[in-house]
Amino acid sequence: MAAVVASFPGHSRVSLVRRVLNGGGIWPAVPALVYLFVFMVLPLLTLLGFGFVTIDRGQVTDGGFTLSHMTRVLSDPLVWHLTWRSFWVATVATLITLVLAYPVAYVYGNLRGAWRTLLLVAIISPLLTSALVRTYAWIVILGGRRGLLNQTLISSGLIDQPLQILNSSIAVLIGMVQIHLPFMILPLLAVLSDRDRRFEEASANLGASQAKTFFKVTVPMSLPAIIAGSALVFAISYTNFIIPQLLGGGNYSTLAVQVYEQTIVVLDWSAGAALATLLLSSCFAFVFAIVALGGRLTRWNEVRK
Repeated sequence: MAAVVASFPGHSRVSLVRRVLNGGGIWPAVPALVYLFVFMVLPLLTLLGFGFVTIDRGQVTDGGFTLSHMTRVLSDPLVWHLTWRSFWVATVATLITLVLAYPVAYVYGNLRGAWRTLLLVAIISPLLTSALVRTYAWIVILGGRRGLLNQTLISSGLIDQPLQILNSSIAVLIGMVQIHLPFMILPLLAVLSDRDRRFEEASANLGASQAKTFFKVTVPMSLPAIIAGSALVFAISYTNFIIPQLLGGGNYSTLAVQVYEQTIVVLDWSAGAALATLLLSSCFAFVFAIVALGGRLTRWNEVRK
């Protein structure tokens, strides 16, 4: 530290010392950082550490550090199949959510007054209800012959036999898209509602059609929000176990569901912790790839301008 400080001129050295003593402006965030470290980081590290020891009847054995549980998980073809399924479900849910969320955010940016407030309330209101409750509501809607959807379609004469939607990937996608939709809309709202409309007006004055202005001007301006919303929805979809567990049924499993079953049902904490390590590390890698790709697209768009 002394060598680093000595490399600065006198006035810069004093400024550096003052910034270090003042916390560099991070002191207001210290309580939140301490809270996150104590109640999230430490329990998470403890859980992940269980994957490298052997636990028997809730007690760590004397075997010490071992890679056997991680090796057993990584060599299991079922684990990689569930990883691929989790990635596929999260990717499709993210794309569908983006397609549905963008028009809503675009319309919100063009509204004013009470209509804008009503739309915002409609967007936020699902978050006032637990995701578990909303998932159970989809069970009622998508259920068998007595489900609300099948009863409506059969009574109207559109179908003769009930649709088998529940306990399938389609039901999981429906639940994920509906429950995670606000997390995609809100970042888009922040950007599209405050966008500089002079660029769109200039594009229209230069003879561009409305569709061309939308795809060439509006969408590139909202690219940071698209990246943020996509990364957020992908992460919570990839690691979600409530929706696949309830809407997918016992025959439909994902990597997050497998973590739950190994930890809570089978009580194999070591295998569950190893699976959790794979789940979190792969999720981090996928989210990092989304952000990196989005950053490249953003830089390419700025260069193209």
